[in-house]
Amino acid sequence: MADILEQGKVQTSIENGIATIEFYHPLSNSLPGKLLAEVAETITKMGANDSVTIIVLKSSGERAFCAGASFDELISINDIETGKVFFSGFANVINACRKCPKFIIGRVQGKAVGGGVGVASAVDYCVATKFASVKLSELAVGIGPFVVGPAVERKIGTSAMSQLAIDATEWQTADWAKQKGLYTEVYDSVEEMDEGIEVLVTKLSKSNPEAMRLLKQVFWKGTENWDELLKERAAMSGELVLSDFTKNAINKFKNK
Repeated sequence: MADILEQGKVQTSIENGIATIEFYHPLSNSLPGKLLAEVAETITKMGANDSVTIIVLKSSGERAFCAGASFDELISINDIETGKVFFSGFANVINACRKCPKFIIGRVQGKAVGGGVGVASAVDYCVATKFASVKLSELAVGIGPFVVGPAVERKIGTSAMSQLAIDATEWQTADWAKQKGLYTEVYDSVEEMDEGIEVLVTKLSKSNPEAMRLLKQVFWKGTENWDELLKERAAMSGELVLSDFTKNAINKFKNK
């Protein structure tokens, strides 16, 4: 298990003021704690880089954008503090996106589950392909989408977020996610999506950085308490994951 948790990488490139952050993990781009920390740190670093005007956040491969938390890491949690640290991983990525002074464009090429939906909700503008179905599976494994909840709810509203959270085993289509406001555009292919992103980021890279920074502040107004809020949410999940109910549910889920 340790070997799997150590795998994965985050790569960054900067071209014409456009920074591309790409994460990868062999298990459907799931995000173990180490990788989550690297993603959060990279977003913060690119936000502070004066040569960067706009950021694109993406994952590798074609089939899955992000499978969310690592089940192997989840099931190894044996105390509340470890649980809190684990669930703080996605909180740190969401807060890094929120605090970053540059617009972050999300590129979702495939399915997004749990924390993956949280990441897609935390960017400022998100596009996807028709293969990018979404699911909040947390309740199905005995916990809940507590940490990603504020980001998802802010983006798609309480009603749609509740639908995802309660019907935790069902996928919703990319078109559904577009109708609810998670995706701004849904493309038929990765090639078309990348062409659309290229047009958008090229325009944005020539826009006034200070105007974009101030506009982002306006968009995120009312979330100033999220550092503390998401810590509290991480503690809730960290406690639930210790229960026999949750451990049994995760094992059943893994063995399907």
